[in-house]
Amino acid sequence: MAVIIKKPKEIEEIKKPAKIVGQTLKLLRENAKPGITPLELDKMAEDFIRSKNARPAFKGLYDFPNAVCISRNGVVIHGIPDNEPLKEGDVVGFDVGAELNGWYGDAAITVGIGKIKEEYQRMIDVAKGALYHAIENIKPGMRYKQISKLLEDYITSHGYVPLKGYSGHGIGRKPHEEPQILNYVEGKPNQGEKVKNGHVFCLEPMLCHKAAEPVLAENGWDVYCEDMEVGVHYEHQVAIVDNKAIILTEEN
Repeated sequence: MAVIIKKPKEIEEIKKPAKIVGQTLKLLRENAKPGITPLELDKMAEDFIRSKNARPAFKGLYDFPNAVCISRNGVVIHGIPDNEPLKEGDVVGFDVGAELNGWYGDAAITVGIGKIKEEYQRMIDVAKGALYHAIENIKPGMRYKQISKLLEDYITSHGYVPLKGYSGHGIGRKPHEEPQILNYVEGKPNQGEKVKNGHVFCLEPMLCHKAAEPVLAENGWDVYCEDMEVGVHYEHQVAIVDNKAIILTEEN
């Protein structure tokens, strides 16, 4: 299936839920402190999204029960918020989606609670660095697999590995559209769909220490790295406008 090209006026509409997502992530970052529970943060985020006349896009999506994926420590992605208070040293990922007027926004951050181990902060920095490195090097005409290679090379050059089996994705009228954008290369980088003006998609590096195979928890949602070490996740939604990748989900 071909990647949908969005018209300029459609990208202007997509910017609205994407902006709400960025604002929600900023709110979560500012309030993620020792003592608060993930469920309290989830409610805070949902209330904020609804105050903007938008809808938390993840709530009910594939039967996910909450507004925000909140993934703590060993959980890399898709964590279900619970009532256990955050504590100093925790590493927590927030993945937020919003829908407004039939258009979707999606992004994620990982943060440290209070003072965290230096090795975990480095891992967060590498995930964010990989994301921005890829975005800065996107050009129309390149292959999506070349973006995957940019992400993989950055991650592995810093001593980590990308989580297998999960990927970035197109986004627009649906929360997940074509193309699938892995954080590693399968096949040859110079093959497959090309990036074009009007494409809108999410890149989301997910990092493990050494063991990249995913382990799914019994609840059917929490995803761990095979070694059960701390993993991290970062994501931005971007649009290709005037031959350049524009980030739509900055925390502002």
